[in-house]
Formats: sequence, structure tokens, C-alpha cells
Amino acid sequence: MTNKTVWKDIKRGDSNAFQTLFHLHYKPLCYYTLQFTKNMPEAEDIVQEVFVKLWTRRDTIEIKTSLKAYLYRSSHNAYIDQFRKQKLKEELLDTLKKEALSNPLEEDNSVLNEKNDKIKTLIDALPPRCKKILLLNKYDGYKHREIAEKLGISIKTVEKQLGTAFKKIREGFNDDGLFLILIKRVLKHC
Repeated sequence: MTNKTVWKDIKRGDSNAFQTLFHLHYKPLCYYTLQFTKNMPEAEDIVQEVFVKLWTRRDTIEIKTSLKAYLYRSSHNAYIDQFRKQKLKEELLDTLKKEALSNPLEEDNSVLNEKNDKIKTLIDALPPRCKKILLLNKYDGYKHREIAEKLGISIKTVEKQLGTAFKKIREGFNDDGLFLILIKRVLKHC
């Protein structure tokens, strides 16, 4: 049975002729396509797709070369199409990842800046002595004992004033857990 005869039978809808063609060319086409894909399941998928298209479009396909050459060219073209689609998907995913990573950072910076401003406002609203003790401790890095000696007050007073400062700042943030991290950042820039 020649390729021309097989093709004429397939065009008429002869499924036996199609099965014969499939069994004759399926494995060689898979190994041919494997050269490109480096992955046998992917190569098999491509070749199966070529055969499915050949069967479903048999009425409209015009083969000007040999049937074998058509199958090999179709397998190669199907691989190229799949490769391009995969490349586009990867590029799109990379773009989406970059956008996803950059947008939250921009949003986070604006949120952090708002919180920084809020902390500065809350610190400025503290009573003068309370503010001074907080700045000495967090900005200048003094220990409680050193603040007590410098201001001539007891360590207990220093601890109480710091407790008051943190309580007022915490209340200003409605118990937002980020305020402790932010307060250190803001105090470095005061």
C-alpha cells in the first residue's frame, strides 16, 4: 500500500488506513521530535497532536510532498509552535512576577512612610520629659541607668516614662504590631 493510496483512503474517512499510518510512523516521529523537546512525553504529545489534526482536517489538507515528509514537517512545526507558546508564557510569567514583586514594595513604602509620619507626630505629642527620655533611649542608645544619671532621676522613673511613651504610641496605632519596628527606624532619622 503506497502513501498516496493510504492518504486517499484517509481522506475518504477510512480509520483502518489511518491506524496503519499511525502505527507505521508514530514511534519514528516521536524519536525525531525528541531531538527538539529532550522530553519523551512532550514529544509524544506533539506527535499525537499532529495525527489528531491530520485526521480531523483530512478534508482540507492538501499534501503536495510525500505523506511521510508532511508528517515530519508537521511534527517540527508543532514543536516550534509549542516552543513559542511556552516562551511567551514564561515571558508573561516573568513580567507578572516582576510586577507582583515591585508593586507591593511601592505600596509598602508608602504605607511605611505614612506610619513614619504618624510615629513622628505621636512622639512630638508626648510630654517634653517623656519625649526626651524616649529619644535618649532609642535615638542616642542610652541605657536606663545612664538616662537616670544624666537627668538626675530614678531608674524607675525612666522605666515609667518609657512605658508611658510606648503606651501612647501603641494606642495611636491601635495595637498595630509594626509600630515597634517603625519607632526604631523613625528615631534614627529624628
